[in-house]
Amino acid sequence: KQWYQRRVAITAGIVKSTGHHYTWNKVCTTVHNIIVGKLWVDQSGEIIVKEHTTGATARVKFHPYSYFSRETPRRVTGGVFSPEGSPRYSLKGTWDSAMSCGEVTGAAEGDNWETADYQTMWVKNPTLEESEKIYHFTTLACSLNEPEEGVAPTDSRNRPDQRLMENQNYPDANVMKVRLEEGQRTRRRVRESKIAAEGPSAKYEPRWFTKKLDEITGEEIWRFTDEYWECKETQAWERCPTIYLQEEEEEKEEGET
Repeated sequence: KQWYQRRVAITAGIVKSTGHHYTWNKVCTTVHNIIVGKLWVDQSGEIIVKEHTTGATARVKFHPYSYFSRETPRRVTGGVFSPEGSPRYSLKGTWDSAMSCGEVTGAAEGDNWETADYQTMWVKNPTLEESEKIYHFTTLACSLNEPEEGVAPTDSRNRPDQRLMENQNYPDANVMKVRLEEGQRTRRRVRESKIAAEGPSAKYEPRWFTKKLDEITGEEIWRFTDEYWECKETQAWERCPTIYLQEEEEEKEEGET
């Protein structure tokens, strides 16, 4: 969704892990002053997290920023509830610095709960030195493009134009980006022609995920097949298409050396 001077993003998610089945929505993320003024982001709304195995839920409210309010900016409050709806833990903090949790120990009336001492659950990592020069990236964000041996040839870390740009070789990065995009468009035309000639059976299928209906929510989800890890262990990447022009780049590198 988009309005003048701001942009809003709303998403939802489902995850399964260790026998638990969680679903949750995402709050409204609003980017202010896209056109004029200092850019800043706010979160507002309520996240409801449900664990479908036990029926426990968590409700977390993100309070919107107001120029006229004396409340702490970016404030977050909420609680964790039993399957019967009784509050078990109280949550408070801010979404950009720290969150704390306190066990509910006494009678609860509305949002006024008697709790034990709050314990810190999460604290924002320190900002990197001179972070303004690297778009305020976190340590994790800075490491996402680090090369790793043995990954699939289609791994985004193997994308040559991205690597060239990271190495500050912008002219070659731009040339490579155009070549990669031209190859992508060519493969898409070939695929569309094949579908038109052979029917839906020729439709592209993802390598590592399958589309299924979630048995609890009834929603369509993409489920990981775990086959990637088997292929990585054996280095059997035959199913991966060539999309990054690796052979040509290796020849180019050999010529430069």
